[in-house]
Amino acid sequence: MLRIRNLDAGYGKLRVLKNISLHVKRGEIVTMIGANGAGKSTLLHTIIGLIRPMRGELSFLGQACDRIPVGRIVASGCALVPEGRQVFASMSVEENLLLGGYVLQKEKGKAAVQKELARQYALFPRLKERSRQLAGTLSGGEQQMLAMARALMSRPKLVMMDEPSTGLAPLIIRDIFAIIGQLRAEGNTVLLIEQNARAALTIADRGYVLEVGKIIVQGAAADLLTNSDVQRAYLGREKIE
Repeated sequence: MLRIRNLDAGYGKLRVLKNISLHVKRGEIVTMIGANGAGKSTLLHTIIGLIRPMRGELSFLGQACDRIPVGRIVASGCALVPEGRQVFASMSVEENLLLGGYVLQKEKGKAAVQKELARQYALFPRLKERSRQLAGTLSGGEQQMLAMARALMSRPKLVMMDEPSTGLAPLIIRDIFAIIGQLRAEGNTVLLIEQNARAALTIADRGYVLEVGKIIVQGAAADLLTNSDVQRAYLGREKIE
């Protein structure tokens, strides 16, 4: 579904990502773990088209996507749940969700958007309870759920999530990861960027470890959980409550 080969990317002349190669197959959860500043968010921004690659190949669903606008990448079926939620604070929960359904409405009409809205409310019942509430008044966990549901409103083929557990209480983190697992069970494909390495590897099929812009380890998630170097660097104090 997603294939990246020998990718370099960054900001101006600053090269953040160095010779990145990875792939994501349909129906997988693939996680990228690493410390702050490793380049994880830069990778997602490059895939979605916010950053242009310096070199390398990037394809989605068999089509090169390294030189096309963000809107076309989203319309092709790739959605991003950004770090820090980035909900529209002065708009209601439902208005945020309807914005997420813009591409779907353009292609399938209002009836399809309403059907998808009902599906998201079933997946995130707390959002249905707060559908008329301003997004800026939600708790951090509720805003994360809203950001996820908003991305899913476009019926994406690939959902990319950037640090969904950041700043959340352990019980909320557990709920968020349970929902991510449910998305995979329903046939969705997820590329998950996380600092909470143990939680991410516990639900993922495969994983990559990014360090200073380079992939240093990759493999089955179960193998990474038992890898001594990964344990020492990223798993020492983390656990899912």
